[in-house]
Amino acid sequence: MEILSHLAMGFSVAMTTQNLLYCFIGVVVGTAIGVLPGLGPVATMAMLMPITFNLDPTASLIMLAGIYYGAQYGGSTTAILINMPGESSAAVTTLDGYQMAKRGRAGPALSAAALGSFFAGCAATVLIALVAIPLTRVALEFGPAEYFSLVLLGLVSSVVLASGSMPKAIAMILIGLLLGLVGSDLYTGVARFTMGFTELSDGVNFTAVAVGFFGISEIFRNLQLESGKTTDVFPIGKLWPSRDDFKRMIAPVLRGTAVGSVLGTLPGGMAVLSSFAAYTIEKSVSKNKQEFGKGAIEGVAAPESANNASAQTSFIPMLTLGIPSNPVMALMIGAMIMQGVVPGPNVISQHPNLFWGIIASMWIGNALLVILNLPLVGIWVKLLRVPYHALIPVIIVFCSVGVYSISSAPLDLWLVAIFGIAGYLLIKLDFEPAPLLLGFVLGPLLEEHFRRAMILSGGDLRIFFSQPVSASLLFLAACVLIAVSFPALYRKRGKVFVED
Repeated sequence: MEILSHLAMGFSVAMTTQNLLYCFIGVVVGTAIGVLPGLGPVATMAMLMPITFNLDPTASLIMLAGIYYGAQYGGSTTAILINMPGESSAAVTTLDGYQMAKRGRAGPALSAAALGSFFAGCAATVLIALVAIPLTRVALEFGPAEYFSLVLLGLVSSVVLASGSMPKAIAMILIGLLLGLVGSDLYTGVARFTMGFTELSDGVNFTAVAVGFFGISEIFRNLQLESGKTTDVFPIGKLWPSRDDFKRMIAPVLRGTAVGSVLGTLPGGMAVLSSFAAYTIEKSVSKNKQEFGKGAIEGVAAPESANNASAQTSFIPMLTLGIPSNPVMALMIGAMIMQGVVPGPNVISQHPNLFWGIIASMWIGNALLVILNLPLVGIWVKLLRVPYHALIPVIIVFCSVGVYSISSAPLDLWLVAIFGIAGYLLIKLDFEPAPLLLGFVLGPLLEEHFRRAMILSGGDLRIFFSQPVSASLLFLAACVLIAVSFPALYRKRGKVFVED
C-alpha cells in the first residue's frame, strides 16, 4: 500500500496546471525532434536546458523527460513513411515499417508503433515505481568505496556500448574526466586548470559543454549531410490495425517490453540496442519469419516497444543511484545539479514530490503521445517540408541567449563556440561525443568518492577490494572490459552500429 500512497502524491504533483503544461510541451517538442531527422533528444535537450533553469525543478525535469521519451515515439513516423529514422533507435523500424508503407499499410504500421510504445512506456513506468524504493534502500548502504566502483562500472559500460572504436571511446571519457576536474579543489579550494579565468573557478559550465558538443556540432554535421532533395511520403490510408494485426502484435509487444525494460537499466545502455535485440528475438521466434524485411507488423511492434521501454527504465539508475545510463540521463543529472538537487538515493527522501511527480508524469505523457502520434500524424509529416538550413540561425541565437542568460559570462559563449567546433571535428574523426559527456558528469563523482575512501582507509587502496560489494563491482567492470576486447565480440559490436 505504500507504493499507492506515493503514486497518489505523484499524480497530485503531475496533475497541476503548470506540470501538465510542461509535460505537454515536452512530449510535443520530443515528437517534433523525433520526426525531424538529424535533431536528436540529446542536442535538443542541451539547447533547451538554459530556459528550464527559471522553472520549478519538477516542471523542468518533467519537460526534459517528455522530450526524451517523446522522441522515441516520433522517430518511428519518418522511419515508416520515408525510410528515414528520425531517431537512431527507430533505425530497425525501417526494415518492415517502410515495406508496410509501400504496400499501402502505413496506417497500421504507425498504429503498431504508437500502441506498442504506449503499452511499453506504461509497463516500464510501473517497473520504475516498484523497484525505486528497494533499490534506493540498497544504495543508501553504499559507502565511498562502493560508490566509486559503481561509477567506474558505469564509465566502463559506456565504453563498451559506445559506437566506433573502443580506444577512441576511452579517449573521449578521459577528456570528459579532465574537463570535470577544472575548477576549485573540493577539499583544499585550490584552483585547478582554470588558466587564470576566474569564471572557471566553479568549473566548466555544464550547459556550455552540452550545447557545444551536442547542439552546435550537430548543426554543423546536419548542414553537411542535408541533401536538399524533396521528400516523397507514402499516404497513410486506414489507420487502425485489423483484428489479425492485433493478434500478431500482442506477443511481440510483450517480448519487446521485457527486453527494453531490462536493457534500459544497464549502465551505458541505449535504446538502439534494445530495438535491435527485440527485432532479432522476434525474427527468431516468430511463425512468420518469411515476412520479416517484407512488411511484418511484428518487425514494427517489437522494436518500438523495446526502445520506448528502454527509454523509460533508463531513469531507474539515474533517479535512484545518481548514475546516468546514457547521454540523455547525463543531461538530466546536469539539470538536477543546476536546479540545486543532488542526484542519488537521497532524492526520493529529500525531494519526494520531484521523484514521484516525474514518475506519474510518464503515464500522462504516454497517454498524450498516443493522441499526438495517431490522429495528428499528418501534422508531423508536414514538418519534413521545412528546410533544415532555415532553422539554423534561430537555433544558434536561441542557444547563445540561453547559455549567456545563466551566468551572464561572455566566456561561456566562447566555450560553446570552441566545444561546438571541437565536437564537429571529433565527429569527423569518428570520435563519439557521448562518452565525453558521461565522463564529464561522472568524473567529479568518481574523484569525490575515491578521495573519501582514501581518507577513511588512510590511503590504503585495499579498501576497494576488501568490501564485498565494491570488489564485485570492480570484478564485473573488469569482465565487461575484457569481454569486449575479444575480436569476435568487438566485430559484432561494430556491426550492430554500422547497421544503425
